[in-house]
Amino acid sequence: MSKYVDGFVLVVPKDKVEDYKKMAAEGKETWMRHGALAYYECMGNDLETKEMGGMKPLSFVKLANAGENDSVWFSFIVFKSKAHRDEVNANVMKEMAEKYDETKDMSMPFDVNQMAYGGFSVEVEG
Repeated sequence: MSKYVDGFVLVVPKDKVEDYKKMAAEGKETWMRHGALAYYECMGNDLETKEMGGMKPLSFVKLANAGENDSVWFSFIVFKSKAHRDEVNANVMKEMAEKYDETKDMSMPFDVNQMAYGGFSVEVEG
């Protein structure tokens, strides 16, 4: 059975990176406790695109519309299947709703409008 991945690209202001890392560490603990197979939060550190066979691909910085005071993150969570992802995420969202019920106006260390998210079926695995 092929695995399933939730993937994210987001922009975190450089002065909010430590706040984001704390939030991400808490997220990792929560998703793993509810059954995720793996959880990764990756901060870009080599995002200058290089020419490839006469073509220059779009950079993550441009894709995410990040400024010079921003960091670009690529994050992903691995699950057994899409059904497993749906089950795990439902449990995570329930826990988060209960835990943060009183902090609905909590400020995030990133702009949600600069975040891309999607679910992906793993087609080639190594």
